[in-house]
Amino acid sequence: MTTAEQLSGLIPSLFTGLVGEPFTEQEIVFEPLVTDGRASVEIHRLYSTAETGADGPAAAIVRYLPGGTAKPHLHPGYELIYVISGELETDDGVYGPNSLLMMRPGSVHAPRSPHGCIGLAVWERPVQPV
Repeated sequence: MTTAEQLSGLIPSLFTGLVGEPFTEQEIVFEPLVTDGRASVEIHRLYSTAETGADGPAAAIVRYLPGGTAKPHLHPGYELIYVISGELETDDGVYGPNSLLMMRPGSVHAPRSPHGCIGLAVWERPVQPV
């Protein structure tokens, strides 16, 4: 079993629906995320700037495969990261399951995961490389 398959067993179920209609389970399909120098990172977009506008918010389930990294980037708006499984590292520490990180506007970080992790990320505005 590959590491991606092992991590997939830790992904929560995703349900979507409209007000007044029943929620239905949706399949979570990941695609490689290589923008801004990321390596061994995958994403399942929940909503993106394609729907909200070029400078709008976005949210996604993000999977860091073991050794996954992102280069330092600036947050012009708030970013929330909820670690679902595994461990996410930043220069400030190591964050395990049920950790909630909040990056304030103007903050810079370079997340990584030596052992792999899955998280929910919500961006108020798109990040900028530094």
